[in-house]
Amino acid sequence: MPSEKGTNPAKHERASSIQGYGIELNDEKLSRIDRMVESYEKRVAARLDEEYEVHTRRSDRVADKVAAFGGSWAFIIIFACFLALWILINVLAFLGLQFDPKPFILLNLILSFIAAFQAPIIMMSQNRQAARDKHESIIDFAINYKAEQEIDDMQKHLHRMEAELAEMKEMLKEGK
Repeated sequence: MPSEKGTNPAKHERASSIQGYGIELNDEKLSRIDRMVESYEKRVAARLDEEYEVHTRRSDRVADKVAAFGGSWAFIIIFACFLALWILINVLAFLGLQFDPKPFILLNLILSFIAAFQAPIIMMSQNRQAARDKHESIIDFAINYKAEQEIDDMQKHLHRMEAELAEMKEMLKEGK
């Protein structure tokens, strides 16, 4: 079996066909379809983002940004550094900056305060994201339903054409 190493991929385009229809699709046609789908998805996403900007209040957008930052690696790293620095300053006596001795009561108060405010903000953001996801799924359903209707219409046309071709074949056979 010859190896395809070193062969020119342009000469040996991978061709596939749409099952049941015999329509050949080479790499160029497949990439064109991919670009069209990607373009359509970008337009839908842009429209959803535009609706989001119009229909959400400023406080909601701030909550979304706080939730996004609170769930990021940047937050985890910054907060870990803050905690390490707080503990080091208050444990090492030679610095002379101790303001929260060892049970770290002030640190616990700050952590409780952050958790008390961050949790509801994250929940509000998740609720809005769930509503947005539901809206997107409704749009996806509508698109899929429309596509299914168009496919059904195409199949009806194909069946009609097949019937007409069968009639024409019969007429040709009778005419001989």
